[in-house]
Amino acid sequence: MLPFARVSIIGLGLIGSSVARAVRQHMPTVRLTGYDADPQVRSVADRLQLSDDIADSAGAAVTDADLVLLCVPVGAIGAAASEIAADLPPDAIVSDVGSSKAGVAEALRSALPAAQIVPAHPVAGTENSGPEAGFASLFHGRWCILTPVEGTDPAAVARVEAFWQALGANVETMTPEHHDLVLAVTSHLPHLIAYTIVGTASDLEQVTRSEVIKYSAGGFRDFTRIAASDPTMWRDVFLANRDAVLEMLQRFSEDLTALQRAIRWGDGDTLFDLFTRTRAIRRSIIEQGQDEARPDFGRSHE
Repeated sequence: MLPFARVSIIGLGLIGSSVARAVRQHMPTVRLTGYDADPQVRSVADRLQLSDDIADSAGAAVTDADLVLLCVPVGAIGAAASEIAADLPPDAIVSDVGSSKAGVAEALRSALPAAQIVPAHPVAGTENSGPEAGFASLFHGRWCILTPVEGTDPAAVARVEAFWQALGANVETMTPEHHDLVLAVTSHLPHLIAYTIVGTASDLEQVTRSEVIKYSAGGFRDFTRIAASDPTMWRDVFLANRDAVLEMLQRFSEDLTALQRAIRWGDGDTLFDLFTRTRAIRRSIIEQGQDEARPDFGRSHE
């Protein structure tokens, strides 16, 4: 039995359009309604036939939904929830896909005090954005973290869990606060570092931009992939999860200072020990199926 019969997706960018494609593939009898605030995105989504209907307003998109999935930047979650409040069916479950959760849970509860809310974060994505960037297999073998607050109906949580499992994801549940701390380490800080390194390289006047691009080695090239992620989404993530990000950034700064000291004093043992530990972490990620071991990240060299 399907967890939901009528799903509405608000926001049809990379994640929203991927959810739509995945539902089409894995739950073809589910009726899909889509909406995006950008008329051009709605037009593209209609051309791609991402859903059965493309609504002209957020409210119209949710009138008969039993699951509403808000796939908008975390900074827009509150406004999007307010837009659907008057038209939301009383038995509908509201969820989202934002990569910070404590602030999202608060914004959803404030805008929809009577609704069943199960915040979620599918830990998957690419550096691309827009409805044409989505693909149905985006969530296969990836984690989706649910962060229900105290008092949430367990049956609602179970239905959202079944939904993501049907799309091929592994599901974990944790508190919003714990999620934000974990993701600050595994996602938010790496993005901040990538944005900084690429920005620094572009600012170096003694090395022209053309040379930075022309002679990009693997490390810098991979940083640019991360740094190409959607600016609006990541601006909102850092502002929404500022406390956890600042805590992790302080820890990183301390570790970076220790590494700087080891290089200055020629402490090769410290460097070797660190690089050995980090190499083991990479191998663990591959062993758990969160990346692949093919050389050069599986890039084609034809």
